This record gives sequence, structure tokens and C-alpha cells, in this order.
Amino acid sequence: MTDFHTGLGKNAANHQPLTPIDFIIRSAQVYPNRTAIIYDDLEHNNLTQTWQQTYDRCRQLADGLRKLGIDKNDTVAVMMPNTPAMVECAFGVPMSGGVLCTLNTRLDINALTFCLQHSEAKVLILDSEFAEHAEIIDEAFPNLIVIHATDAALDIERFGQMSYEALIASADSLDNWEKLLDEWDAIALNYTSGTTGKPKGVVYHHRGATLNAVSNILDWDMPKHPMYLWTLPLFHCNGWCFPWTIAERAGVNVCLRKIDADLILQLIAKHKVSHYCSAPVVHNMIAGGKAEYKDAINHEVKGWVAGAPPSETMLAAMEAMGFHISHVYGLTEVYGPVTVCAEQAEWDELDVATRAQKKSRQGVTSHLMTGFELFKQGTTEPVAADGEEMGELALRGNMVMKGYLKSRKATEEAFADGWFRTGDLGIKYPDGYIKIMDRLKDIIISGGENISSIEVENVLYKMPEIQSCAVVAAPHDKWGEVPVAFIEIHEDSTLQRDHVMEHCKQHLAGFKVPKYIIFAEIPKTSTGKVQKFELRQAAKSLAHETPKVTASAK
Repeated sequence: MTDFHTGLGKNAANHQPLTPIDFIIRSAQVYPNRTAIIYDDLEHNNLTQTWQQTYDRCRQLADGLRKLGIDKNDTVAVMMPNTPAMVECAFGVPMSGGVLCTLNTRLDINALTFCLQHSEAKVLILDSEFAEHAEIIDEAFPNLIVIHATDAALDIERFGQMSYEALIASADSLDNWEKLLDEWDAIALNYTSGTTGKPKGVVYHHRGATLNAVSNILDWDMPKHPMYLWTLPLFHCNGWCFPWTIAERAGVNVCLRKIDADLILQLIAKHKVSHYCSAPVVHNMIAGGKAEYKDAINHEVKGWVAGAPPSETMLAAMEAMGFHISHVYGLTEVYGPVTVCAEQAEWDELDVATRAQKKSRQGVTSHLMTGFELFKQGTTEPVAADGEEMGELALRGNMVMKGYLKSRKATEEAFADGWFRTGDLGIKYPDGYIKIMDRLKDIIISGGENISSIEVENVLYKMPEIQSCAVVAAPHDKWGEVPVAFIEIHEDSTLQRDHVMEHCKQHLAGFKVPKYIIFAEIPKTSTGKVQKFELRQAAKSLAHETPKVTASAK
């Protein structure tokens, strides 16, 4: 046997740690004068910044943070919308040696203070939009250094120790930044939504961030210099790692402070946006935008959808606009998307409805992810690829988190048997594609029969009047549980309970038809996910009532 090891070890010449920081270095060197950032809200801001300027500002940010005392593995928290500063933090904070903690901008003050305390944040960069929290944070964390980030869109009295621009200006060196030695080092800390308890701190490493950023390119066949619109919150899985993806491609980050369908459509047309990502709710908003703004778009636009299974209705609506929507799947613990519904050429020959059904599946493993499997619950035995047997989704690979911060038990449980269990239930089709049927905790068991809430929701979404819906279980004395449908209709639309019931009966088995129809606004997270835990609480009150409908306020 030949010895391929002796004298052939790793050294600085043949082994360097993977880090997405290398992407901005290269783009600044190769394409220094190409645009990196556009911040244009058509009213207050109209900023354009090159890759060389952005790289310089990131190095200034790193130096400024180090002058404030930030050292290796110190947490730097940021709470900002999708502004240029947020893009710069994706590089400048890890370059300082710190770990970037992007906070959900919809956190209430209790959740916010928990995350700041749990992460042991030393610096908080806080946007003007969240000025209401500044005084409470100062009182609760007297040693926390608060940096005020703002721009012309908001006129807010100054708070904190200094402004973000003053922090940048405080730098006097472009070379005072941490050079990575170990790719397993933490680059970011992201908190889960905490819908079933306190949020969990998910730790990312440089290796995973790098690989996910490159996998995005491969999965999307993304060319050089894409024009990427930030409709996806940058705090959500670090924007699915797209700040690093766009840097690798030397593309353009089109920043967006707020989600507004008409503004989004105008920016897509004006700047020839080529790519964007979002949850289904934002795609639906875009599809419902003004016709004059939609008509002004005369180029190809590609979108990724995730966060919830896209309805056939939404996919068909976007296709009618000329937008090419692809479905991806992931979660906080895996850096964002790690599976993709890879499209086949023969799908183009299918009618829209059938093609939408194919594309609504979560699909297959991303290019740089190792394992995506469906196991019989409590085992590592795969389910049959028959499109019927349901199992739990499990993932493994280099794009799985390091673990949960300060929670060894939760980390060990998450990685039992060498797989990360997602808590999603799905089926595998004969072609190998996987489709989520429900969250494990969302499955409805009625009279011993399993009901997929997603299956019922997809049927409801076929009704054009419905803007958003969610199906959850209500306790029932006889059946154990029965399905309840919460429905939010489009503005200026009307819908009767009888019509909903009749529609469901045409497409569903009798036991799957919702026993209650409730017209109400659907609560959602800032990433567009329906907050089913709130609806389940509301549904509990229906346990002993006669099935009925709550009148719509619309």
C-alpha cells in the first residue's frame, strides 16, 4: 500500500481556512470600480457605492470596532433593516474578530433583551427605526456600547455613544483586522424565532458560510454581476448567506429599508434587478402590485421562495408576470437554503397547474450539502419513495450549524444519530424529490387519521379571494382534533363560509374539510412565516363550540 500521508501534511502553502471574507477582497481587487451597493428609495436616499469603497468601509468598520475593544469571539449585535450598513456588517464585524449577531427587527423588548444578554453582546448597532428601544437598553445594559445607524429616510434624535458613520470615520488603519486561522471559528450568531420557548442561539462557522454562499451560486446558476434586491431580511440566516454570495459574484446589493410592493416593482424596473428572495407573502404582494409598475418590467427576473411551501396559485401568478420562481428549503440551523427544487426540462411542457405542483416540492439536496433524507420517526430507516409514506426530514453536511450557544444538551439532541432532525414531515416521490407535508407539531390527528395542514391550505389558496390562510388543530371531544381554517381575504374581496366549505368538499376527503372557518388577519413573523402557535391558542377556545364562522371584518 502506498503511503500518501508521510511528508504530505497540511501547511500554509497548501491549506488555508475557508472564509467568505475572501470574496470581498477578490471583488475589490478584480472589480474595484463596479457597483457593490445601491440604496435608492426613490425619495430620500440615492446612494451608489463601488466594491473598492465597500471593502475600504468594511476594513474601517473592523478597525473602529477593535478600537472600541472588540476582540476575537466578542459578540457585535446589529438591529437594522436592509440598509448598506447591514451589508457592510456582514464583512466588517467578522473582520474585527467579532461574531455578528443579527437581531430580528420585529423582536419585542423582552426578546431583544434576552438575546443581548444571552449573546453577551459588547456592541449594539441600532437603526433609527428602533429608537424606542434605546433608552430601555441603556438602562438594562449600562456597559453595552450602542451605535446609532441612520440615513435620510428618518429624522430621529441622536442616541447611543456615536453614530455608525462616526464609527467608520474613527478608523485610521485599513489593515487592523483579524486574519482567520481556523475555518471552524464562529462568524455569526442567529436566534431562532422562539415560538415554543426562549429563542435558541444558532452558531455559524466560516466554513459553512463560505460553502452556503457558493452553493447558492451553483443552485441558481447565478452569473457574474447579478443585480440582487434585498427583499429578504438580512437578519434571517444572514440573508441566506447572500451578502457573501453577491460579493463572490461581484454583484450589486440593491438595499431596501421597507417592504412595499410598488417600490419593489419600481426598483426592479429601474435597476434591472435580476434576482431576489422572499417568503410567499412577499411574492404575493409583488403579484398584487399596480399593473403600471408590473408592465414596466421588460427583463427576466428570478426569484427564490422559501419559509413556507409556496401555493400553486402564487407560483402560477408569478409565472404569468414573467418571473421565474424556484423553490428552496432550509432553516436557521443550516444557514438558509440547503435543498432546491431542481427543475427538469420536461416540466416546461406541462400545463401551469401541473408545473406548479412539481415546483412546490422542496426537491433535492443543494450542490454542497451532503445528506437530505426522510426517516421513519425515531429511526434512521428511510421511508419508501412512493409519494405516500410520511417521514421526518433529516439533514447532514458542512452547512449545518456548529450548534446551539450555551446549550450542550439541545445540541447533542439535535445531532443524534449523526443527522440534524428538522421537525418537518414529508414524503419522497419515485423521482427522489421530497415534499414537506407538515411540521411535526402541526400535523392534525382526527379520529386516528393524519391531516396535513399544508394540503388543506393549498386547496384554500386555489380560491382567488384568499390572500393568506393557515390551518391548525382544535381539540374535539369526539375526534380528538379537527381542522380549523383561519382566512385573510384580499382587500375589496368578499367571501362566504359556505363557498369555502363547498370548495373544500370538492377537493378534500370529508374528514380533512375544516370544521371551523374564521376570517381574521393572519399573524406572521418578520420573515413571512405564519405564527401558527398563536392560532393554535386561539383554536383551543373552539373545543366545545358548535362549528361556526366568525364574521369577517373586511
